[in-house]
Amino acid sequence: MTAASNDTRTLVAGWIESWNARDLDGIMTHYADGVVFEASTVVSRWNRPDGRLHGAAELREHFRHGLGLAPTLHFELEEVFTAPSGYAALYRRDNDNRVLDVVELNEEGKAIAVKAYYLEAQA
Repeated sequence: MTAASNDTRTLVAGWIESWNARDLDGIMTHYADGVVFEASTVVSRWNRPDGRLHGAAELREHFRHGLGLAPTLHFELEEVFTAPSGYAALYRRDNDNRVLDVVELNEEGKAIAVKAYYLEAQA
């Protein structure tokens, strides 16, 4: 999918809204069934040295656990960078940590590969 900047901003804004509403079903609509997700939180929460989760079911459990750890979770979008195959979203968390999610999209506009980069260590 080649996303125009406005379409990508709308997509990311919907993702942020789902997180801020703590709507796990809404969050998961942004991910393909075969998504590969990589983050340091996977290492710390699930003891996976490569930091990778495979598939929507594993990712859903990771996000469910994360929502439980952060009862006041809130994201503020700072910037969206676009590429022909996806985007990078820079946002600030409720704990003031800054995060950069680099997302590759499939033809349906669902995330198929995601890498989350944290400025500070994130539980």
